[in-house]
Amino acid sequence: MEESKHERFIRLATSRTEKILNMIRLLGNCANTSNYEYTSKEVEKIFASIRNELDEQEALFKLNTKKRKRFIL
Repeated sequence: MEESKHERFIRLATSRTEKILNMIRLLGNCANTSNYEYTSKEVEKIFASIRNELDEQEALFKLNTKKRKRFIL
């Protein structure tokens, strides 16, 4: 039986989300000051970049879910 669009979405979104969360946790390892040195500006830049990308991707989902209103005269 062929996979539906929704089933494919669930499968891929779950897998990709897990990968992203694991990478974020891996980035968190860089917070260990025994092994790394960083400034607060560098940390701000990292998380601003992540937040910006998240906002852009979330906007794509919201754009696709908005229904266009039909014009009626």
